Amino acid sequence: MGTGIQLSINLNKPIDCTYRHNGYQFDAFLTLRYDAEGPVSCLFSYLQILRTIKMKFNTVYILFLGVCLIGATSADTDDEDDDVQVEVEDDDEVRVEKPQFVPPTIQKNVHFADSFNKKDEFKSRWTVSQAKKDGAEENLSKYDGKWKVEVPKSSAVEGDLGLVLKSKAKHHAVASKLNKPFKFDGKPLFVQYEVKYQDGIDCGGAYVKLLSADPALDLKQFHDKTPYTIMFGPDKCGLDNKLHFIFRHKNPKTGEIEEKHAKKPSAALDSYFTDKKTHKYSLVINPDNTFEVSVDGSVVNSGSLLEDFSPPVNPPKEIEDPNDKKPEDWDEKEKIPDPDAEKPEDWDENEPEKIVDSEATKPDGWLEDENKLVPDPDAEKPKDWDEEMDGEWEAPLIENPKCSDAPGCGKWEQPMIKNPKYKGKWRPPMIDNPNYQGIWKPRRIPNPNFFEDLDPYKMTPINAVGLELWSMTDEIVFDNFLVTDDKGVAEKWTEQTFQIKSAAEKASSGGRSVMDAISDATRERPWLWALILVVVVLPIVLIIAYCCMSKSEAFAYFTALKGAAEERPLLWAVYVVVLLLPVLLISICLCPRSGPIKPETLAEAKKTDAVSPDDEKKEESADKEEKTGPGGDNKPNTKKSKASLEATEDDGDDEDEVDAEEEEEEAQEKNSESPRRSPRKRKSRKD
Repeated sequence: MGTGIQLSINLNKPIDCTYRHNGYQFDAFLTLRYDAEGPVSCLFSYLQILRTIKMKFNTVYILFLGVCLIGATSADTDDEDDDVQVEVEDDDEVRVEKPQFVPPTIQKNVHFADSFNKKDEFKSRWTVSQAKKDGAEENLSKYDGKWKVEVPKSSAVEGDLGLVLKSKAKHHAVASKLNKPFKFDGKPLFVQYEVKYQDGIDCGGAYVKLLSADPALDLKQFHDKTPYTIMFGPDKCGLDNKLHFIFRHKNPKTGEIEEKHAKKPSAALDSYFTDKKTHKYSLVINPDNTFEVSVDGSVVNSGSLLEDFSPPVNPPKEIEDPNDKKPEDWDEKEKIPDPDAEKPEDWDENEPEKIVDSEATKPDGWLEDENKLVPDPDAEKPKDWDEEMDGEWEAPLIENPKCSDAPGCGKWEQPMIKNPKYKGKWRPPMIDNPNYQGIWKPRRIPNPNFFEDLDPYKMTPINAVGLELWSMTDEIVFDNFLVTDDKGVAEKWTEQTFQIKSAAEKASSGGRSVMDAISDATRERPWLWALILVVVVLPIVLIIAYCCMSKSEAFAYFTALKGAAEERPLLWAVYVVVLLLPVLLISICLCPRSGPIKPETLAEAKKTDAVSPDDEKKEESADKEEKTGPGGDNKPNTKKSKASLEATEDDGDDEDEVDAEEEEEEAQEKNSESPRRSPRKRKSRKD
């Protein structure tokens, strides 16, 4: 008999894996538990191995375990009551039906919104820059990078257009005026847009600039020096992954403009640049001078405009006096040599650090007449060697083969050893300096440029949205720009755009896997990697050890563990902590939090084929009533409806047919020449 693996998946029942190899059968059952809302909330699996005879560990068995685990981790659905059958054959593609793009609803009070749902509107709404970059060579100064509104090549939504950066190693600039300027007059600012690196990213930015309101603003001349109020978005070059949030602050005292850079995000950003998926970048600036930066709805950076930017908005009240100088007699030496210390009389500075070992003797077999290196006897003078030009030819030196078996060759000399009388040069010990004055610092004076702006939220009004980028990577998709002062509008825009697109991308890539959950959890809690290592490696080691052991060895192993725990009862606690605690912690960290179980969920949970104690009581009372009659006497209940009698007769006919089929199958099995019986496929009887 060959090797085979059967995998059946029913998303509302245990996953049943059966493995057969050379007559040995192993069954694995992995159970999925769903929460009240439908998706998988936690994955609990248990593995039952039935070993009929002594078995040695083999590779096919490991593949079997892998198939079962893959089946468990990839099972995900929104409908608990549906059975899913997946057939995968060579060269077949798993096709997922794409949702059709539906243009989002644009509210009248938004300052800017564009989902690029019509190609012909791009030229009328957006302006491609024709400017040149200052201080660059002629062939590099032009903003000649190409833009195109098209369906991305890996779009998960049918007909969903986006603005695509199409050129490599070129300057790109495009901008669009807001429907109405955004003024920081007490309302929050919500900015969001989507970016997708279709081919990944090597070096380049994907940030957006919110251009400052200026009557002289000409979008055809939009370039890197065009004044902006806020710059926000992702940027990458090499291994440096950034998520910019920069705002330009005007000095109320001098009128100078200075860029303020937000602190670095605390979350890891690597996956946003490498997974080739659409990500939504959002910025919120509140009137109370707080800000929040999020990616895909998860906050990655937040803080205060007054405290979490560099350089800070407000300069220090005092500064060091630039004209102050350190006095010449200022003593900064904390320690000095002890002036009263004297060198001991027996301290001899002339003693060498090493001396000849006078007790050493020449080892037996030392070959003093042999050199360590000898000419190579196999070497030949090159044919083009000219003795007049190159001198007399000499064979290269090699190690003397006679010295390989001897303790040494050449002249023997006594080895050097450390001199016990050596003390080195004497130096006086160091003591505290009685004249120590500390590290000198210039005195502090009032800052002549000090000012205090307690409301940096009130920035320069915004009048346009622009992309001014240099990129070594093309095929970068931008989509669903939004600028508003209404949180509800931003949430509705996200529901109609990013949430649909993100769900479609997950569906087309097979849905959210356990590895995705682990990646998200470890991004916020890096220490989980150590815990996952214990949880993953320890069971594998135990399974391998168990499978490699014979039955007697396994029994002896577990007997030893039990004996050790009986002698030291605390070991039971160690076993529990090592085996169960990591699994519990991983489950808590990775499994989604389910809300309280709803009453209707409990009602549905009761709908099962399993017999409950109440059902048993009802069946017993029904049987008793059938035997004794409804009145409680001993007369059988003969009052049956005509329909019931007909159903009973039909059931009897079905049972006769099933019995006939079973007898026919048994006869075929008896006549079969095969030494093994194939499992019979019986029809289930009707109760």
